[in-house]
Amino acid sequence: MLAAMSSAALRPSSQATAVSRDRGDACPGTLRLHAADDGALARVRIPGGVLTVRQAEALADAAQRLGDGDLHLTSRGNVQLRGLAAGCGAELAEPLTAAGLLPSRGHERVRNIVASPLSGLDAHGLRDVRPWLSALDTALCASEAARALSGRFLFALDDGRGDLAGLEADVTVRATADGGAQLALGSAGRALHVSAKDAPRAALVAAEAFLEAERADGTRAWRVAELALAEGELTAAVGRRLTAEGIGHERQARETGRADGPLPGAVGDALSVHVPLGRLSAPQWRELTRVATGELRLTPWRGVVLPTPGTTAAQRTGSLARLAAVGLVTDPDSPWLRVGACIGRPGCAKSRADVRADATATLGAVGAAHHRGGLPLYWSGCERRCGHPRGERIDVVAAPEGGYRLSVVAPGHDEARTVPLADPSRLAAALAEIT
Repeated sequence: MLAAMSSAALRPSSQATAVSRDRGDACPGTLRLHAADDGALARVRIPGGVLTVRQAEALADAAQRLGDGDLHLTSRGNVQLRGLAAGCGAELAEPLTAAGLLPSRGHERVRNIVASPLSGLDAHGLRDVRPWLSALDTALCASEAARALSGRFLFALDDGRGDLAGLEADVTVRATADGGAQLALGSAGRALHVSAKDAPRAALVAAEAFLEAERADGTRAWRVAELALAEGELTAAVGRRLTAEGIGHERQARETGRADGPLPGAVGDALSVHVPLGRLSAPQWRELTRVATGELRLTPWRGVVLPTPGTTAAQRTGSLARLAAVGLVTDPDSPWLRVGACIGRPGCAKSRADVRADATATLGAVGAAHHRGGLPLYWSGCERRCGHPRGERIDVVAAPEGGYRLSVVAPGHDEARTVPLADPSRLAAALAEIT
């Protein structure tokens, strides 16, 4: 979510933790808005993060007419619109439907699919996953059973480079060197190998098997990790359903992966930029659509990849300069790549601080003390740590008594300390000590 750099992902215990809930899934969508302190919030699912220029312009227009004017990127490559009027759901849905962003109103909250953002654009992937993406989204929207998935259930399509494997999505499909695909569930160490042509259908079958297990379990689980099943039990259940569907498969060890995205700059036949704190202003969004040659790809690390086939090196250099001029990150050494934050004040009533303003104010000190390759920092206004990244990181959490409490989320670290932020150098010094 934060940095486009490698870090070993923390793996949860092999024993799932059962979750008991007395309410339904309230995850927001485009039709179901969430009431925040800065107005209503809509979350528009963008499968694979892929937007046509027309769709991008429709989102920008909706943000300016109905919201705060900005587009807020999420850790799943989706877009949030904030500052909306409470009753504007129908008014918002109309232009988004016309732009093809709401192909099924009954499935709009479950179209949570991330995909390798550079797939087909450089030499590092084993397969272009775009056909998988289109097939899975179509199948998902056609499945009546899939409507019961929570708005948090996540599919990941990894083109073989391993960039999404570390996200531990609920269902991960990863291209394999033999031309097939590996289907994995949550953090399970075992996986199922299927043919490439069957991969999208197998992913949907896996999700439907999860729903069946969730009903039998009776815990109202929203994610695979929440099912109270023994290690490998869900994988075995998926295997049985695949057999019933006539999809050949075999069990195998899961390939390891990480969770990192492309660094900013020219990458293969594309340009990559990072969006500080995931917030895109209208001028930034307009510049992205001007540079785009046909589509934009939003990444799970709050970045944007712009395919640029057929352009020259000079043209790409000029485009990067234009994007940098509007405040987007094009420098692979920028400290912004290691810094993220929840919405904080004034958007969230539970937040104890304006974490985004504090993260921005201390950026220079953090950059000087925290060299490239260090753990990402995630600023949170409270202990919920909304939107925090997977894997190792430094949590910077607003403390009830004021200041921030720093802790390292990594094996072997249990130290935490509270630091005032009147002087950013105090944060830099604390970071140097705690890491």
